Amino acid sequence: MFWRKQRAAIARFHPLHQALIHQRGFTVSLRRDDWEPVIRSLAGHAAQVRRAKWRPPSRAGAVLVPLLRVLAADMRPDGVLSVAADLRGMEVPDKNGTPHPMPVQHPVLSAEQWWAMDPWLRMRAELRDGSVLELAVTDRTRRRRIRKRNPRGKIKTKVKSKTVHMVSVTRRLPKDAAVRRPGSAPPGWVRVRVRPGSRTVIRASGKLPGAPTEERLMEAILHVSTEPFRWTPPGTTGRAAR
Repeated sequence: MFWRKQRAAIARFHPLHQALIHQRGFTVSLRRDDWEPVIRSLAGHAAQVRRAKWRPPSRAGAVLVPLLRVLAADMRPDGVLSVAADLRGMEVPDKNGTPHPMPVQHPVLSAEQWWAMDPWLRMRAELRDGSVLELAVTDRTRRRRIRKRNPRGKIKTKVKSKTVHMVSVTRRLPKDAAVRRPGSAPPGWVRVRVRPGSRTVIRASGKLPGAPTEERLMEAILHVSTEPFRWTPPGTTGRAAR
């Protein structure tokens, strides 16, 4: 009976909320105000459903929802916010490449390496000032499987991995918008490129190594997202996504 009530609660959630529970992601474009029911539905999940297997992925609450709120706050009512979220994780086969053998030396018997790419978040927002912001977050992992014989003659297999979180933000300015180089350089881990023209394009990218907490990852995303806004004079465009 208890689980039946929780299933009934899930059936009342917003369809995109249900997609995060069952398919671990979605791809959709909605007007700004149409995202608010999705956010409210996700906010009420814990009060109605407690079973762990029916929780949305943790990145939905820690990263996706805050970004939805930040971007929506800088959009006009008829602006479109597009989201492609794939929160299935890195283990699914279609995100992992083919293993390739590596040269080895005794006592290693064999070794192979492969790469996993997880482009788990894409967002595109039409902002109030007429510019368009595109955000992408991708996890890139190098994995190695090593078989070796220890001094006692036993064969052991170890899998090692190294992950880099890549954040890319592109802002396409309105036609003939003013551009001004900021007074200070970005931090060393953030790279900024500017393509001038009638519609200037500003790209910022950064890499975060290791296994950061979701809070630190969110801070890094917001930091990179702020850089394209430092290239426009204050008062000439909408608020920065920060």
